[in-house]
Amino acid sequence: MRPIVAIIGRPNVGKSTLFNRFTRKKKAIVIDEPGATRDRNYEDCTWNDRNFILIDTGGFEPVSTEQMLIQMREQTSLAIEEADIIIFLMNGKEGLTPSDEEITKILREVEKPTFFVINKIDGPKHEGLAYEFYRLGIERFYTISAEHGVGVGELMSDVVDHLPFPIAADEDEDRIRIAVIGKPNVGKSSLINKILGFERTIVNPIPGTTRDAIDTPFELNDRKYLLIDTAGIRRKSKISITLEKYSIIQALKTISRSDIALILVDAEEGITDQDTKIAGLAFERGVVCIIVINKWDLLEKDVGTTGNYVKDIKDKLKFLYFAPILFVSALTGQRVLKIFDTLETAYNQYTKRIKTSLLNKKVREFLEMNPPPRYQHKEHNFSYVTQTSVKPPTFVFFVREPKAVHFSYQRYLTNKIREEFGFDQVPIKIIFRKKNK
Repeated sequence: MRPIVAIIGRPNVGKSTLFNRFTRKKKAIVIDEPGATRDRNYEDCTWNDRNFILIDTGGFEPVSTEQMLIQMREQTSLAIEEADIIIFLMNGKEGLTPSDEEITKILREVEKPTFFVINKIDGPKHEGLAYEFYRLGIERFYTISAEHGVGVGELMSDVVDHLPFPIAADEDEDRIRIAVIGKPNVGKSSLINKILGFERTIVNPIPGTTRDAIDTPFELNDRKYLLIDTAGIRRKSKISITLEKYSIIQALKTISRSDIALILVDAEEGITDQDTKIAGLAFERGVVCIIVINKWDLLEKDVGTTGNYVKDIKDKLKFLYFAPILFVSALTGQRVLKIFDTLETAYNQYTKRIKTSLLNKKVREFLEMNPPPRYQHKEHNFSYVTQTSVKPPTFVFFVREPKAVHFSYQRYLTNKIREEFGFDQVPIKIIFRKKNK
């Protein structure tokens, strides 16, 4: 699991600008895959060869002073709880505000590396704007310009120096790592308890890499598994506005360490926008996705219920068209064991390797059936293909010009590889590289 760095602060202090500076992207939210979340506020980052997840907690617009404090405490508390490192950003041009002072009081009680950063200090002539912030009694401030990059390198070098090193949750690589994800109250805990309640051998629980998480190794039908449990969304009396964001962060943590994501959906509610966002997280990270419709026993059904439900799922989760769909009741145990039959089939595909000779032979047939569009009035030659990795199965094509391969042709090759080699239930990845002359 990658460590988490959270940027917190009130609106208009430059959090998004700093976020994009760290991620080295003009727009951190832009992704091309259909259905994946487009309003995300997190990104995988690398700085000085250290990997971490960066989260921008976003701002809030207070309706009143009292509402401002409620929202500020709520958002800040959630970010603080989930993060390994905190960057508290303030606006040097606006000066010290009561909101900054309130957040600082909260941070004084936190035993985590915290970086107090004054933004919009664009050069030496603006350094004087930082002086009033010393009233907070903080020993070290970082003065930066997120827009122009001034001081950002020093800040990030110090941040990554304080990153915790990931802890391996289990040394046994033979275990299939299963994550149960979904929005609050869909039955994640019930499903986990039911899975662990079946007759099988449980190895001693071991601490996970996330706080308050217990990863449970167990065996079922002579197969070793590791159930990754982030303890779900704990009930919090004051969580309202940021509850969705909190569950997204929890899912992000869990997926990062898994091979299989069981995406739990409430049968009575159907697929919601938040379900789509969480499924998008798993899709983006290339793990096996199994859509599990829970509480199926509570639904009144007729002859067409299941078929209509499957159609609705496929309409709303088009990007997971290959994912198996199961209907279960975590409470009664109905069809829960069926998950493991499906999981085994998908995992075998997820770890399958195709011989290079066979792969090239079949791909040549695909190219002859449907040749790639011409490039610069010449044939667009595809010279060679090889499978470079599994989890997910990844195929590299060496071609004349990678940028000229249209998305529709990539989709054609993807579908043909799925059909020919039996990758119908898992994500696969295709990469185009320029062939050497």
